[in-house]
Amino acid sequence: MRERVRVLVISNRKGGAGKTTVSVNLASEFAATGQRVLLIDLDSQGHCAVGLGVKVNVGELTVHDMFTESNWSILDCVRQTSVENVSLLPANTTFQHDRCGHDQQLLLRALSQDAVSEKFDLVIVDTPPSLDNLLLNALCAGTWVLVPYVPHPLSFEGVRQLVRVLFKIISEQNPTLKILGFLPMMVAGNVRQHRDINSQMTRQFGTLRVLGGIRSDIKLAEAFGSAKPVRDYAPKSRGAEDFETLANLLITLMEK
Repeated sequence: MRERVRVLVISNRKGGAGKTTVSVNLASEFAATGQRVLLIDLDSQGHCAVGLGVKVNVGELTVHDMFTESNWSILDCVRQTSVENVSLLPANTTFQHDRCGHDQQLLLRALSQDAVSEKFDLVIVDTPPSLDNLLLNALCAGTWVLVPYVPHPLSFEGVRQLVRVLFKIISEQNPTLKILGFLPMMVAGNVRQHRDINSQMTRQFGTLRVLGGIRSDIKLAEAFGSAKPVRDYAPKSRGAEDFETLANLLITLMEK
């Protein structure tokens, strides 16, 4: 039996923290190193498909069918994207979260198939901000979790709430799950609140856990509007530079 595919979960309990921006752009960066990446969009907003230019038609299989269909198969739902080495398991934008049941191991079992590890080197999971079975499935299947946050008091509280969930999952269900780090998003060094919140994060979680941030850059939003990762849309931009630096750091951390 092959070793199970590695799974990087992108999560924050607060919406608007940049989870999908991180998911799409990290998938592209890891793929550029030659890794075969599967991006799973558990957030029913379905924005990963938007960022990668994938059209999902009504009635097509999505990752959310896993929670309602007994004969669901992960590889039947995988879609190719325009980015080399990046595949997408898209979301169902009409999925109702109260239909996701109570089995917290569904995604883990789906990703444990040899066929998945033969086809992919890394899985990235974009999670919804809600604390429901979708998020719990991602955390139970995860190898690592990366927590993006906007340096804002409400986002800081969202991080603290998520960490309480993470400790419960690690202690009771997935003891191998590791917190890879906390990632400041839309960072502006000249904004005092950003500096203060990042200092709070460092005091709360330690200097090594708070990673170098992603600076504010309109090119990140423009890239989504053009259905491309920022490395393809604006390769010389601050956003592209920051995501390349982040990916290189994460590769090092994940090898430890």
